[in-house]
Amino acid sequence: MHDSVTVRMQAPADRIFELVSDVTRIGEFSPETFEAEWLDGATGPAVGARFKGHVKRNGRGPIYWTNCKITACDPGKEFTFSVSGPGDRVVNTWSYTFEPKDDGTDVTESFRLSDTILIRLFWITTGWARGPANVRGMRTTLERMKAVVESPGP
Repeated sequence: MHDSVTVRMQAPADRIFELVSDVTRIGEFSPETFEAEWLDGATGPAVGARFKGHVKRNGRGPIYWTNCKITACDPGKEFTFSVSGPGDRVVNTWSYTFEPKDDGTDVTESFRLSDTILIRLFWITTGWARGPANVRGMRTTLERMKAVVESPGP
């Protein structure tokens, strides 16, 4: 009930982290989450900061909002947030880690579903489709970010 994708980007980890942790830009990159906004007066990434994401599942629907909370925010190293469901219970955790290499940075995006009976049942019945969709979505997100951080510009 977890997976990850790694893409090497020709940019420093700190620069990529700035892009990844600016949740208001997720709509530029994700094939499913088309917008996000900070909550509770937050204006940027920090452990404990909350935001909500607007999701269009599989790019078609259903469309819904998710409540998220940053659980790790270490510039150039890790950006992790949990997604809450009903009752403010964590249902999924998304993470980006950054590993500097001689010729750039390996960026890994991953997800881990919470280990509950309902999520296990969901994974058993639809995981065959949802798992590959998540992997495709992570690869798309990272490749779109790569295009931005590797493009020449100001």
